[in-house]
Amino acid sequence: MSDASLIDQFLEMLAAEKGRAKNSLMAYRRDLEDFSEHTTSKLASAGAQDIRDYLSGLHRRGLKSGTVARRLSALRQFYLFLYSDGLRTDNPAKNIESPRPEQKLPKVLSESDVDRLLDTAEAQADAGGLGEKRLHALVETLYATGLRVSELVTLPKRAVGPDTTMIMVRGKGGRERMVPLGDKARHALMAHMEVVRTSPYKDSPYLFPSRGKEGYLTRRRVGQLMKDLAVAAGVMPSAVSPHKLRHAFATHLLAHGADLRAVQQMLGHADISTTQIYTHVLEERLKSLVLTKHPMSD
Repeated sequence: MSDASLIDQFLEMLAAEKGRAKNSLMAYRRDLEDFSEHTTSKLASAGAQDIRDYLSGLHRRGLKSGTVARRLSALRQFYLFLYSDGLRTDNPAKNIESPRPEQKLPKVLSESDVDRLLDTAEAQADAGGLGEKRLHALVETLYATGLRVSELVTLPKRAVGPDTTMIMVRGKGGRERMVPLGDKARHALMAHMEVVRTSPYKDSPYLFPSRGKEGYLTRRRVGQLMKDLAVAAGVMPSAVSPHKLRHAFATHLLAHGADLRAVQQMLGHADISTTQIYTHVLEERLKSLVLTKHPMSD
């Protein structure tokens, strides 16, 4: 039976039994016809090695791992159909592993961009009131500690005092950790708390109180405030968010020689493999050292 005929039968089954949409059927057809075109075997007799060779060819053609995984999924379903209908005695795609999805590196604010954000927030706080001092305290603390925004806004006000150098944070899964608090962040927090003491929020138990039902500032509101700050600081708003400040905290620490395990602990990652996404910074740092310091680099 010809390749085209087998593909037609498979697509008829998907339409009749699975109710697949027209666009989905067209995508399956393109994937299977591409395999048929790029393998020397007939679809009815192709083996596991033919499929592996095809997948290797996709990588050489520059296709992304997600696209390669989708093509393999189509082949698995196609050969499962042939096996189920007695047209083959095996499914050659069954035990072939899908390529791992590409791990996207987080986009990181530069140190100069962070400096502009902090300087702008500080200038606004010096000239402003509760809202401006609150925002300054938020951005200073997010960058100084690498806390998740949800961890920061839910901190009780008793967590920070004039002499606080470490704060206790309850993270994901209820895990607690100690995180260092630098002088600039502590001073910004104390200035914020001083204004809160004479505000309608003075009796709130939270460090960042709000009129909302939760009683504390929401993650969404913090994100909005940071977008406004980015505009004022001349930084692209799309590049600024609480989570991106967390990325900047980790990346900049590693770039200046911090230990990966220490960064893992401060971020509250249960597994160091989660923190290792930031090691691209170390690789760039080492590359720079070789290119600038090695005696043969001239």
